[in-house]
Amino acid sequence: MKKTGVLHAELSRLIASMGHGDLLVIGDAGLPVPHGVPVIDLALREGVPGFLETLEVVLLELHVERATIDEEMASVSPAMSAAFEAAWPSAIALRRVPHAELQATVRGAKAVVRTGEFTPYSNIVLVAGVVF
Repeated sequence: MKKTGVLHAELSRLIASMGHGDLLVIGDAGLPVPHGVPVIDLALREGVPGFLETLEVVLLELHVERATIDEEMASVSPAMSAAFEAAWPSAIALRRVPHAELQATVRGAKAVVRTGEFTPYSNIVLVAGVVF
């Protein structure tokens, strides 16, 4: 039995399979996922697991070179935006785009991780980096 890191077998396999430039999306419970994009559904109930806690765990195992979030998060969900800004590693480049643009990017994702987050616009596209 694995004792640290991502314990969810499917998510752990996905992270291990990521290559440089691959996209991994972590989304709130309402993020529409295009047909054909695999979904790892972690949602158990409202808020469980949350967006930020899921992101935190994924960042422990996935080397990320840059990311994209919804620009609407700041105006529609200011508490989430503040918590996200406080937790986001400053060494990783971050871009903010309109939700429609983020949704279009989801089509190219290797997978979407669906959380139980009910806070609007709590979505992020992570671009896998390379550790060497």
